Order: sequence, then C-alpha cells, then structure tokens
Amino acid sequence: MADAKQTSFEVPAQMREGAEKSLEQARHALDTFLGAARRAAETMEQSADTARASARDVTQRTFTSAEENIHAALDMAERLVRARNPQEAAQIQADFVRSQFEAMQAQMREFGASMQSALSQAASGQTSTDQTGGTAGSRSRSTRK
Repeated sequence: MADAKQTSFEVPAQMREGAEKSLEQARHALDTFLGAARRAAETMEQSADTARASARDVTQRTFTSAEENIHAALDMAERLVRARNPQEAAQIQADFVRSQFEAMQAQMREFGASMQSALSQAASGQTSTDQTGGTAGSRSRSTRK
C-alpha cells in the first residue's frame, strides 16, 4: 500500500531545457576562459624568452666593450712606456682620449640599438635576434694602435 501512495516526481521539460542551456553556456564560458588563459600564458612565456635573450645580448655586449676598453688602455700604457719625450707622451694620451671617445660613442650606439630592438621585440612578442649586424667584438683588435 505504501507503494501505491508514492507519487513519481518528474522535472518539467522547461526546467530541464533551462538547466541544459545553463550547463551549455557554462561549458562555453569555461572553454573561452581556458583559451584566453592559455594564450596569456603563451604570451608571458614569449615575453620572458625575449627578455632573457635581450639580457644575454646586453651582457655579451657589455663584456665585449669592457674587454675592448681594457685592451685599449693597456696598449696606450705600453706606448707611453716607450715614449721618448713628454711631447710624444702627450700625443699618445691625446690619441688615446680621441679614439676612446669614438669607441664609446660606437658602443653606446650599439647598446641603444640593442635596447630599441629588445623593446620592439617585446612589444611584438617575438624572440630576440641580433638585428644590428654583428657584435662589438668584431672591432676589438682593429681599433688598437
């Protein structure tokens, strides 16, 4: 008798359709969110790669410039030791100052170009490539006297 009194419960069709529609919308929203999160993660990874490559490039250029400047100073000191009179020593010093000024201008241009390249690559999301046509080290021995 207890079985006869028990009524069956059915979810109305409109409620079921509404729930299914809500579930479908939730799935779509989640898929959209996950896709955007994946793209953001990829962009962050590319930016980190660009920053790492740019830092590596700046570090290499810094060491190359320092090496060039140290070698130039040592070469100038060697020439000063061999100077025969104060006038020759003064000329060696003047030549050194002029050549170092020119070398530092070139080094600063290279650093500026490197930084500009890094910033434009970071803005466009590309990885770093050397777009300056070489490193400062390519001149290190040719600028010595």
